[in-house]
Amino acid sequence: MTEPQPRRPRHLMDPAAPRRTVHDHEREQKSLTRVQRWVMSALAVTTIFHLQIGLIVAALFLDDPRPGAEVGLCVIAGAFGVLAIALAFLIHGRRPVTPWLLVGLVPAAVGIWLVTR
Repeated sequence: MTEPQPRRPRHLMDPAAPRRTVHDHEREQKSLTRVQRWVMSALAVTTIFHLQIGLIVAALFLDDPRPGAEVGLCVIAGAFGVLAIALAFLIHGRRPVTPWLLVGLVPAAVGIWLVTR
């Protein structure tokens, strides 16, 4: 008679009989989608904020501005800031109208202060 093989402890891997791992594809997909949304919103907001800061810097360095041109550029920059925040909320599937939109106006307010002093 053949001697039975000694039982291998369950916590060790058996190369002859690998365990089947059950992947939760729905959970993995949700996690991946969440990360993609955060990356996309971060890219969108930082790109638009760079545009906003560029408009403010342009307002500061106008050679011979017409009356209100500097403030006008800062107001346009403020509109871009509000759009950036709204876009981030839309990417995350939330309502874009929120008090957080005021954060987009902060660089424009600083720009208006700089050009009027």
